[in-house]
Amino acid sequence: MDVNSKLNLIPHKPGCYLMKDSKGEIIYVGKAKNLYNRVRSYFTGVNNPKNTKLVENIADIEYIITSNETEAFLLEINLIKKYNPKYNIALTDDKTYPYILITAEKHPRILYTRNLNQKGKFYGPYPNATSAREVANLLNTIFPLRKCKKLPKEVCLYYHIGQCLAPCVNKNLDNNSYTTYKREIDSILTGNINEEVKTLKQKMNLASENLEYEKALGYKKSIDALENLKVKQAVSIDIIDTDVFGYVLEEDALSIQVFHIRKGMIVERDGALLDVLGNFEDVFSGYIENFYFYQNNPLPKQILVPNLKLDFFHKELTKLTLIPKRGKKKDLLELASKNALEKLEFLKKKKESEYQRTIVAMNELSKLLGYDNLRTLEAFDNSNLLGTNPVSAMVYFKDGNPVKNNYRKYKVKYVEGANDVATMQEVVYRRYLKLRDEEKEYPDLIIIDGGKAQVDGAEDILKQLGVAIPVIGLIKDQNHKTDRLYYRNQEITISKNGNLFKLLERVQEEVHRFAIIFFRKTQRSNFLVTALDDIKGLSNKQKQEILKIIGDEDFRSKLDEMKLKEDVELAVLEALEEEAWK
Repeated sequence: MDVNSKLNLIPHKPGCYLMKDSKGEIIYVGKAKNLYNRVRSYFTGVNNPKNTKLVENIADIEYIITSNETEAFLLEINLIKKYNPKYNIALTDDKTYPYILITAEKHPRILYTRNLNQKGKFYGPYPNATSAREVANLLNTIFPLRKCKKLPKEVCLYYHIGQCLAPCVNKNLDNNSYTTYKREIDSILTGNINEEVKTLKQKMNLASENLEYEKALGYKKSIDALENLKVKQAVSIDIIDTDVFGYVLEEDALSIQVFHIRKGMIVERDGALLDVLGNFEDVFSGYIENFYFYQNNPLPKQILVPNLKLDFFHKELTKLTLIPKRGKKKDLLELASKNALEKLEFLKKKKESEYQRTIVAMNELSKLLGYDNLRTLEAFDNSNLLGTNPVSAMVYFKDGNPVKNNYRKYKVKYVEGANDVATMQEVVYRRYLKLRDEEKEYPDLIIIDGGKAQVDGAEDILKQLGVAIPVIGLIKDQNHKTDRLYYRNQEITISKNGNLFKLLERVQEEVHRFAIIFFRKTQRSNFLVTALDDIKGLSNKQKQEILKIIGDEDFRSKLDEMKLKEDVELAVLEALEEEAWK
């Protein structure tokens, strides 16, 4: 049954709809109070370019009926999280402001964090990340709360310098022991910091009089960090804790800016540039719902929005939402919208650049190779040193972006010496035999580092496996830089200034980087195993613990410089003393 025939069968009920492409992949997920009206709206009337592009790619539509709009909203979040549809992806600004968190653990900690999924009381967000980090460190110095992520078996340095109550050994501590500290921390972080600043200034002056200038400088930095928490106001306000959502709509782009008002202070949080597919009010309200229920931002006491229909909002938000008509609250909305306008051009340029280097580049590659819609690719590269310890690596890209969870590393098992073609054949065989046997999805394209010999070798293996995936090779120039590609017995030169070349270059550099890192780690591990065997007094368990910490950057630096057994022995002893493997 075609899409148009299905449209007439969709019910007038709340629920979620899933749009699929010709491969059966879900490319868009949405929710609606009335599925029939919402889905049909995509196929009727005047549509923007991105909506038109979406409709052109719809080959099938499924829907899920829910009891009410709330259930549809929750289901939509889960479906988007599960399938990560292509057209649900919106570009958000990279800037995520940090918070200070007092954890809800039995023995609480003070943390600087950008992760709102943790449990506890959040303060912020703060526009100055450096100051926020300094304040968190300062509070950890002033208040003796737990510092260790996991409780050790004995007291640590923080206890000895008076910065921890040592819950690791003091079993009588409970949450009531921290009540006073929490109250004082809350007072500081909610703006009542004058007394603390006054005390620090006294200490700074005393240290300066005693010629303890380094200590005085430390107090000065603490004072600056606390005072930086007070954001200078663009508008004088005196209202309860409020979030303000302003927006600007331009063609098919919706720019949103969010202001957080806490204790009479405005803290700006960069918003997002969203594609408008369908009704922009639904996109705007959906962003706000996701902001609180999916991103877990704390709910304020009041939410200000422009003149929209409140029935677009989730019922839990509706009771907090206000549409101001005049006065200071109206001024705040206009200020937020003005900021959204300023961000719009920047984010549009950024999004267009990202679109060109990913989606457009993949479309160019599809056209060049004679395919309709290549979306996923896997690229391979080998690494060895004079034929020893050969390894191979594979990276995975989807829609022009790396997906690092799908990267794979291979230690070569059956090829001896520096045989690049045979190594590539072994790894290709192992990769796609596994996918075939497990009935998992193949990539749309395979990229091999090399030319005719490597591509022919990979294609021979795929033919033996009965797997049909196109293969291209990336040929490098004499300076070991991406130069041209090899496909179907032809070397193809493409413009080095174009999006396609830059994408291929990025893929080749990424797989080479990944292979080199894996090779060096393998070399380092082999070297260390041999060196550890020569050290007397180390048990097998201690050797294994030492091997676990070779990923530590400082320890790796030491290993890279080792040439003699004595150097290894010294580094191991230092690691033992520092208890690096704990």
